[in-house]
Amino acid sequence: MNRWSVSRLLATVGVSALLWALLAGACLLVGSTGEIAIPDWPTAKVRIEPVFLASLVGAALAAAGVVYQAILRNPLADPYLLGVSSGAMLFSYLWELGAAGIVVGAVGGAVSQQGFAFVGAMLAVGVVFVLASSRGSLEPITLLLVGVIVNAVNGSVFLLVNAVTKDRPATGGPLAFLVGGIQTNLTRQQMWVAGVVIAVGWMWLMYLSGQLNVAPLSDGEAEALGVRIGRLRWGGLVVGSLVTAAAVAISGPIGFVGLVCPHLARLVAGSDVRRVLPLATALGAGLLAVANAASRYLAREGMAATLLPVGVLTGLLGGPFFLLLLWQTRRTVGGEGGK
Repeated sequence: MNRWSVSRLLATVGVSALLWALLAGACLLVGSTGEIAIPDWPTAKVRIEPVFLASLVGAALAAAGVVYQAILRNPLADPYLLGVSSGAMLFSYLWELGAAGIVVGAVGGAVSQQGFAFVGAMLAVGVVFVLASSRGSLEPITLLLVGVIVNAVNGSVFLLVNAVTKDRPATGGPLAFLVGGIQTNLTRQQMWVAGVVIAVGWMWLMYLSGQLNVAPLSDGEAEALGVRIGRLRWGGLVVGSLVTAAAVAISGPIGFVGLVCPHLARLVAGSDVRRVLPLATALGAGLLAVANAASRYLAREGMAATLLPVGVLTGLLGGPFFLLLLWQTRRTVGGEGGK
């Protein structure tokens, strides 16, 4: 595995950041009345925050998707499909209902929200791993099935708690927790804590990206190359879940961004995780920013006439994409089995 120079790293990150900047800049041109034009400064200030939040959440989910797919050796892995997002969503909702009162006094409210979401994410992924593992190995289809079941259970618990408490949190209501959307009434503390957690987590994942290139190899081959594969898997899993939890805590479970963007990045950059991770991050940020702009555009009169949650749009895009990937994976497995 070739070592990367600092100049190559900076060039890759710079090109990816430029791609995101172009997409984000284009999104600022789209208004909720259907006009597409350069906005004046007061209008631009109103649009900058949702574009930034959408980019932050999309980047986090895409980066986590790259790591999950590499660690699990499964092109269908993604935080949403594995139940990580729904686990973080459920515990973030419990935080909204006041379950964090015992720790808010010791740490900030936004910090305790991120902590609750992280605990939920790790519990969900732990259940998935325990139920999907057999003799120390993970079977891809079983992993996805268990993830779907965990998602369903988390969603049912959420609906039960919401029905019993009849409480609607301030940050978007129950629909935002089920589908996911870009919130416009977050506190500065919530945004800054999420941004810092995602930024630090992304830098750590980038640090691990060279080692993640050997994750698809057998344990013996990885150890022979000097990579402690067990530590790498758990480190990537924990940091990927932390990044996902930070995003879900402020947006809800937005699906399929972590599935689609890593595949698009690999089509352009190949299989080297050191290139795929920054490019997928930029694509995720840009994709969710575009989805948010499309939601604003569709909110005009004569069309949807309401601001659709971006989770609805990503689901419409990612659902068929997932079915196509699943079909291709089954064909590949069937073809290899017939040889």
